[in-house]
Amino acid sequence: METTPTPPAGESIRAVSELTAEELFIARAVLTAAAVDDGREAVSEAGRLRLREGEGRPGVRHLLQTLGGRPAGYAQLETAGDGGFATAELAVHPEVRRRGLGGRLAEALLAEVPPAKAVDCWAHGGHPGAARLAERHGGELVRELRQMRRPAGGDVPEPVLPEGVELRAFRPGEDDAAWLRLNALAFAHHPEQGAWTEADLADRLAEPWFDPAGFFLAVRGGELVGFHWTKVHPDGLGEVYVVGVAPGEQGSGLGRALTAAGLRHLIRERGVPAVLLYVDADNPAAVRVYERLGFTVHEVDLMYRVQPESKAGGSTPQG
Repeated sequence: METTPTPPAGESIRAVSELTAEELFIARAVLTAAAVDDGREAVSEAGRLRLREGEGRPGVRHLLQTLGGRPAGYAQLETAGDGGFATAELAVHPEVRRRGLGGRLAEALLAEVPPAKAVDCWAHGGHPGAARLAERHGGELVRELRQMRRPAGGDVPEPVLPEGVELRAFRPGEDDAAWLRLNALAFAHHPEQGAWTEADLADRLAEPWFDPAGFFLAVRGGELVGFHWTKVHPDGLGEVYVVGVAPGEQGSGLGRALTAAGLRHLIRERGVPAVLLYVDADNPAAVRVYERLGFTVHEVDLMYRVQPESKAGGSTPQG
């Protein structure tokens, strides 16, 4: 076991449930600098939404790290829910990396995790520093989330809907409850998507990128049976944000039709240069569908799980 390096003079780490304006500035400064340096977002979309105006969220803790009063690191921990897992994301400002700051921030984060919970830690883009950090704390690789992309060129298949199914646009304020029910059914197996709440949906409906014309609902006999929510990023890239199908409709071809409808919207109507999506590596059927549509792997996010017995010990890496 390695000993913890002596903290540099002027280092401070504090954990809070609600962010002041100063703390919000520190978090955003770290994440912005890390995203620019790494070429990708430092935390997930959900993590960024939890930073909106510093408002508190049940079960969410923010860790702010400064060095000499300047932003040095930021970590976010979510422990809400009855399950045995917490989730964590961490970033260190590029200007102060490789000084052991990441290791000390990780130890402070792990100390905030309830004793009975394991914690799932993301290494976005498979960042080697984040991966080393997790591994040195006993983390086990448990999930591989692939980002796949396809250029706008090439054929986009015509959507062929199952008999009796029609498509229409999402209606904010009218379809919210029905969509949440369908989302929970379609993603009952998914640890994140299937647990969306009214607040999670409202956060995204309030985002500047939200466009109801790109949120397709499949309806059979007045009931929602599937959906494809598309997204256009500020840089112009399109995204297959989420596609879901009711359990009773699986195998009917509805998922393929919804995916095609969303792709045609993004490429032909919105004119995006390329389309991205996220899919778990352990879902080979979905991966094959997307490969047939011209998608290839662009980068990979990795999740490491640290068990309760590993949180108190382990070495401190030079992060």
